Amino acid sequence: MTDSNHNDIPSPCIGVCSINSDNDLCSGCYRTMDEINAWYNSTPEEKQAVLARIEQRLRELFS
Repeated sequence: MTDSNHNDIPSPCIGVCSINSDNDLCSGCYRTMDEINAWYNSTPEEKQAVLARIEQRLRELFS
């Protein structure tokens, strides 16, 4: 049996797992540790919110 909450939105993880001490974000996916830890049990809406925060972080970091 598949739980749709777990498989609906793929994780943004790219396998470069290292927390940057300057901003407390993963250097690969730009999530916080709390976001990484919560991903598996998050609802699709919560995952979309994380993805939106990642986009905002990337704009702020690289603009």
